[in-house]
Amino acid sequence: MKTVKLSSERLGVSNKQPSGKIKMSARDVKVFYGESEALHGIDMDIYENEVIAFIGPSGCGKSTFLRCLNRMNDTIDVAKVTGQVLLDEQDIYDPSLDVVQLRARVGMVFQKPNPFPKSIYENIAYGPRLHGLVETRREMDEVVESSLRRAGLWEEVKDRLDAPGTGLSGGQQQRLCIARAIAVSPEVILMDEPCSALDPIATSIIEELIDELKGSYTLVIVTHNMQQAARVSDKTAFFHLGNLIELNKTDEIFTNPQDKKTEDYITGRFG
Repeated sequence: MKTVKLSSERLGVSNKQPSGKIKMSARDVKVFYGESEALHGIDMDIYENEVIAFIGPSGCGKSTFLRCLNRMNDTIDVAKVTGQVLLDEQDIYDPSLDVVQLRARVGMVFQKPNPFPKSIYENIAYGPRLHGLVETRREMDEVVESSLRRAGLWEEVKDRLDAPGTGLSGGQQQRLCIARAIAVSPEVILMDEPCSALDPIATSIIEELIDELKGSYTLVIVTHNMQQAARVSDKTAFFHLGNLIELNKTDEIFTNPQDKKTEDYITGRFG
């Protein structure tokens, strides 16, 4: 059984910047739902310790591509993915790869908060227990506390860890889901419109959290909110009709887009 290591970086927030190391890469990724082609050959590199935002109109393929990065499309019977997706140069679609372990390394936070119908403590403890990351109750207590601290939730819930996670507010539930993802020490965290169901105050808290988390994780965020992409991301990718139109540093995308479709979307001419 593997014992989790609670490094100072895990307990605190480091100040790492994007390292220049490619963490994930996609080459000619296509997704088919039955006979319909939803993604048309996506090529992309995602770098360690960066926040990359996917923007584009509804139905453009941004969430479909996000789900390719931890094989969530496997759960859709009619979906077929072709091409190559690499995590640290390993093909995540290799038939010999353990998908459960992949999803521990590449965690996901969904649009609607989805805490388990368990206590706050058990929501966090579930993953480390499943993956054999801790051996003692004391170690589990440390993982639960550190994960909730990283998600900015500890001070709000430390006196009611036995209360149901579903009893928290929407914003707190979303931070609980982020803490749950963090608890298994992922390398990449995928977020599919994590603030769309939240009020402005809860959204602001999540955005601040994203900025802190990039010190230790690579984050990939789908958002329909261009202002949010501008605030939180290092790079932005614009999708349209299943194609990746443009990928660049966020300030370049928003101030000097290279493709007219990108410019038209950002300036509100369509979308």
